[in-house]
Amino acid sequence: MLNLENITYRYKSGDRDVLKNVSVNFVEGQLHAIVGPSGSGKTTLLSIMAGLDKPSSGRVLIDGDDLSKMNLDLYRRKRISMIFQAFHLFPLLTAQENVCYPMEANGVVRKSAQSRAKELLESVGIGEEKHKRYPSNLSGGEQQRVAIARALSTGARVILADEPTGNLDVANGEAVINILKQLAHQQGYCVIVVTHNLEIAQASDSVFRMSDGVLTAE
Repeated sequence: MLNLENITYRYKSGDRDVLKNVSVNFVEGQLHAIVGPSGSGKTTLLSIMAGLDKPSSGRVLIDGDDLSKMNLDLYRRKRISMIFQAFHLFPLLTAQENVCYPMEANGVVRKSAQSRAKELLESVGIGEEKHKRYPSNLSGGEQQRVAIARALSTGARVILADEPTGNLDVANGEAVINILKQLAHQQGYCVIVVTHNLEIAQASDSVFRMSDGVLTAE
């Protein structure tokens, strides 16, 4: 579903390539992990896949559509979703309102958005008694589950996750890994995770290592 062809990236003020001729295909129905040391180019690659940065050369394709020819705001609203280490929930919105927000931004009427948000929250293990709670009244694991539900609410079939277990304890980290695996294997999502967590790598269907801007399959 998401294909990278000969991606090279260099900062405008830089004197070296951060990414070097990266080519890879990420397919639906699988959990993909990208591992590597800090500074190796993992986050830059994720930013390019998310349409937040543009490659110096090469191209990104989603279902055959060239990212460089697309409306990137619509791409990020409807074609891909992101999950972050720091959750990035809106602090003044409840769990349910956080999940509703992308749907309402995409034109879904509020009543339908609220109903769908309840379904998504329950699907990731957030019971109804917590739907009206604000993020500050949820644990880190619960906040990340809400963030996953919000990512699913857009209808995007590609999920990009940046260190999704980085701020979680072992038990909650394992729960998040299991949710991501289920999304890929049972619901057919294309899930791409940038991580230092070896447990995610071990649970993934494919593992890629980034080293000095070069991506190789393990």
